[in-house]
Amino acid sequence: MLSYTKMLGQLQDAGNTTTLAHYLDLLAGAGMVCGLPKYAGDVARRRASSPKLQVFNTALMTAMCGDTLEEARADREFWGRLVESAVGAHLANAARQGACALYYWREGNKEVDFIIGAGRALCAIEVKSGRTPLVHAGTAAFAQAFKPCKTLLVGGDGIAVEDFLSQPVSHWLKG
Repeated sequence: MLSYTKMLGQLQDAGNTTTLAHYLDLLAGAGMVCGLPKYAGDVARRRASSPKLQVFNTALMTAMCGDTLEEARADREFWGRLVESAVGAHLANAARQGACALYYWREGNKEVDFIIGAGRALCAIEVKSGRTPLVHAGTAAFAQAFKPCKTLLVGGDGIAVEDFLSQPVSHWLKG
């Protein structure tokens, strides 16, 4: 995972934030990687946050790793990143086509992997690759602060990843 803040730390000259934002726009325009803004109640706070990087195609993550499917699944941390990226790629491609707005959310140590919105509908999505409790602290904190119409757990003991990916994003935004 590449952190926008760490990239900035490597580039100390003036104007690097603008340059990195421009590069991220170019990568998004090429259909490779986009930066998800942090969800906040107001636009100014969204713009001030560091983006979460998301691939549009998970092949960008796996093409050079050299692992077989069995090896990738055996590495729980890597598999978790792949599952989260697959869900994120599905959402990012829908957002790119105008089906929704896509964000992430984090406050302190509480986070929600993806927030999707369309009109007044808002949905929090937590992605897990293994067995987990149905309620997560980040999802609960987000729900209390922003009152989404839905919260979803994808993977683990929630919605099967295959089922989630087989539906258009608009399906998950329906009340």
